[in-house]
Amino acid sequence: MTDNPLTGELSNSKVAAVFVDEGVARHEAARLRGALGLPEARVVVVTPRDHRPGRKLEPESDGMLRTIVRAHVRLSIAGAVLGGLLFGVLWAMQVPMVVQSTLFAAPVLVVFGAVTGLMFGGLVSLRPDHDPYINKVYDALGEGRCAVVVHALTREERTRAEEFLKVVSGDVISTL
Repeated sequence: MTDNPLTGELSNSKVAAVFVDEGVARHEAARLRGALGLPEARVVVVTPRDHRPGRKLEPESDGMLRTIVRAHVRLSIAGAVLGGLLFGVLWAMQVPMVVQSTLFAAPVLVVFGAVTGLMFGGLVSLRPDHDPYINKVYDALGEGRCAVVVHALTREERTRAEEFLKVVSGDVISTL
């Protein structure tokens, strides 16, 4: 969603519905655009004939780079701060190992916090919630079916698109 401080993409959430027939998929995509007032660029039909279906599934390559940078920077800083806070708590509790080696313990806890933040940044960048969505669409394309993909900007938009598509297709998946 646009309100996520860790990502740099305009549309973080996707909804896909699989259809057996391309004509039905195009018809339902047009109905969905009309019902939700979405522009054509945000409701696309992916077919087995598409040469680069991945561009329709994840069109924001610049946004993905921003997500990688933003998530790593922000989460590493947050991890370093938490490491510093942990040092403060341990020092206030008079933990002998921390009190007796303050100049060693403080940077170690801050650096370990930053590294932990970097690892969480990597997890955010991998976007594990997108894998089932991408795999489902690619599987459908491999079977000769089509998919209607919605690039939602808000949670409400994602929910409304998902509800609409569940009525017209029993095979719907969405990301977070």
